[in-house]
Amino acid sequence: MPKLGTRKVYQLLKDTIKELSLKIGRDKLFKILRENDMLIRRKRRSIKTTNSNHQFRKYKNLIKDEEVKRNYQVLVSDLTYIRVNEKFMYLTLVSDYQSRKIIGYNLSHDMTVRSSIESLKMAIGNLKGDKEVIHHSDRGIQYCSLDYTNILIKNNIKISMTEENHAYENATAERINGILKGEFSLDSVFTSRRDAAMAVDNAIHIYNNLRPHMSLSYKTPSEIYKSVNFF
Repeated sequence: MPKLGTRKVYQLLKDTIKELSLKIGRDKLFKILRENDMLIRRKRRSIKTTNSNHQFRKYKNLIKDEEVKRNYQVLVSDLTYIRVNEKFMYLTLVSDYQSRKIIGYNLSHDMTVRSSIESLKMAIGNLKGDKEVIHHSDRGIQYCSLDYTNILIKNNIKISMTEENHAYENATAERINGILKGEFSLDSVFTSRRDAAMAVDNAIHIYNNLRPHMSLSYKTPSEIYKSVNFF
């Protein structure tokens, strides 16, 4: 985790600091990192990956007032780009809203619906129980296409989408994208598709199983996903 945030680093180091009888608090750690130019500067996304100018049906936002109380109650989907030499590849993700765990993903040469469907099928295969599930995404053509929505309907999954010009309504999915790119160097320029695919697999494994989340009381997504309830 080469670009893990300082607060999370401190949580992971607390026991070691205590064992070594060191007197370093969180603020002191911030100061040490700042003085040694080791704080991470975040990059901004610059490429738009959502095309909502299409003829397919756009669904209402069902999670705006939804109280999420359990894992696999709401799935959130989004996609981002990966640079490979002078070209782009596209990473589609489906994550569990409560645990933040990535349960479906696919890396493709293009933004066609096929890649999104592959990540969706993986996610559906990882679902547990028979309770109601909501799938939430932006209004991109991949998510509105009949091929995609028919799979959701077939699996009794309710369809929810952001409202027009309200991209922040899919903030959880976009935040997960940002973590993968900002902390795991998926914003790098890879020399081959194989290298990019290996980096994606590695980043998602570490993100799910090793990276603590402040919003999860410094537990990992996999730890929360295994539990029945968290909040």
